[in-house]
Amino acid sequence: MSNWLLPTAPCTPQACAAHPGGRAASVPHAALRLAGAVGLVLLAVPAAPAVRLLPARPRRALIRTWCAALLRSLGIRITVRGTPGPDGGRLIVANHISWTDIPLVAAALPSRMLAKSEIGTWPVLGRLAAQAGTLFIERDRIRALPRTVGTVARALRAGDRVTVFPEGCTWCGRAQGPFRRAAFQAALDAEVPVQPVRIAYRLDGGEFAGAPAFVGEDTLTASLWRIARARGIRAEVRLLPRIPHGCHADRRGLAVAAQRAVLGTREPWRTPPAGVPARQRPPHTTQTEPSATDSDSAKRPSESVHHWDNSSPASASSLRTPS
Repeated sequence: MSNWLLPTAPCTPQACAAHPGGRAASVPHAALRLAGAVGLVLLAVPAAPAVRLLPARPRRALIRTWCAALLRSLGIRITVRGTPGPDGGRLIVANHISWTDIPLVAAALPSRMLAKSEIGTWPVLGRLAAQAGTLFIERDRIRALPRTVGTVARALRAGDRVTVFPEGCTWCGRAQGPFRRAAFQAALDAEVPVQPVRIAYRLDGGEFAGAPAFVGEDTLTASLWRIARARGIRAEVRLLPRIPHGCHADRRGLAVAAQRAVLGTREPWRTPPAGVPARQRPPHTTQTEPSATDSDSAKRPSESVHHWDNSSPASASSLRTPS
């Protein structure tokens, strides 16, 4: 079996998805959150075909609003840093922590997603993903990989944004895995830039929030309930400077450059020491905040910061970025 197609992470729900230091919502409050999220999903399924027929700008605005509302309904506040830049095809690459990464990235930068084929079989959510233009990959079939790369390249040439999670599986956020290279070939073939995106989930005090981590043998229902019970989670999305086409001659160099940008480090990647539980790893094992090497870019005047707070019903419309 190909390691590229079926990578694994050492993270587990027991070791990585706890909510220490965070406040807990009451059971009735959590149930109301879940009811709100389910309602939004059920409303989106019949509306999705009509939304796909809209022009690009209103369609993306609706997608941003809906994704932000979905995360807010679960109690997750959103902060987006950076600007999406001009329109046009690009490969968006991000670290992967949870299934919530998908609506989170879409709330900041609507795009088509590359996802494992199993997601297409999920009740309701699978249908919604397909209607949203998700590109599915059969991870257990190595012979299908070139066809998938070709499909992504055609979408990029057509001017679509395509989001991939090159780690190939979810990690807890305290550590990341190496970026797999195949998806970067699509960007080279289509001659489009690569947009690195850094994702982090934090508590009010700045420490990592474990509840969103969707790792190991975790189930969607267990993850939903854990998130609904947690309070004080803020999702952070940083849109990093794009890597222009032509800066790297091959997919290996492009993958390493993208991973360095996402980690904020000069090293290609850092993984946790074997046998060390995620919550006990020293802080230097990963770096999800900007390092000293990118502090200047973090402060550049053109960068914008947007906050969506579930305390304000109108906050979903407060994002004002070019679509």
